[in-house]
Amino acid sequence: MSKLTKNQKSVADKVEAGKAYTLKEASELVKEITTTKFDASLDIDMRLGVDPRKANQMVRGVVTLPHGTGKVTRVLCLCTPDQEAAAKEAGADYVGLDEYIEKIKGGWTDIDVIITMPSCMGKVGPLGRVLGPRGLMPNPKSGTVTMDVAKAVKEIKSGKIDFKVDKSGIIHTSIGKISMTPEQIYDNAKEFVSTVIKLKPTAAKGTYLKSIFISSTMSKGIKIDPKSVE
Repeated sequence: MSKLTKNQKSVADKVEAGKAYTLKEASELVKEITTTKFDASLDIDMRLGVDPRKANQMVRGVVTLPHGTGKVTRVLCLCTPDQEAAAKEAGADYVGLDEYIEKIKGGWTDIDVIITMPSCMGKVGPLGRVLGPRGLMPNPKSGTVTMDVAKAVKEIKSGKIDFKVDKSGIIHTSIGKISMTPEQIYDNAKEFVSTVIKLKPTAAKGTYLKSIFISSTMSKGIKIDPKSVE
């Protein structure tokens, strides 16, 4: 087992083992126990009482975080020429179609989100082998395949993220940066958890929210009492 650093030792006892904190307490505590010199990502993990192998228990959705993600999201908009100006004005970092499809075929994936139009999916679809494993494939369910590409670009740039439960029944995603205030962390976390709660499948039986943990890069996970956010 690796030795704790001086900073890690100083915060080691601040999180009580087994204790479930309220979301407000956790939003303050996660800042106290983060000792990294860089602006660490703020992560949330939710274990759900669902069986993702069954289509009627899949949990997937989108949420716009009130205070954004805290990071710069590089957006590529693959669209028809008549939509290019609107996409650029909305804040897309890269706009075009054929030239970017060729770049992606050549291995270029230096982007975070791809937005496209239904009419362009015939050209975008074959890129699935490259984009799929990287989580970059546009999808109507996440709002990244749409007629209104400018609106989609604005939403992504303002903090809209998509998420889905993995095969173990866990949702893991980043909801901000540790440089945010406790209030901003709380607002983002509450919005995210509330959105997941609303997506409870009718086929899911028993306890839906089994556990919630919040942490920053390299920090301990802080257990959150689900009742404090329901």
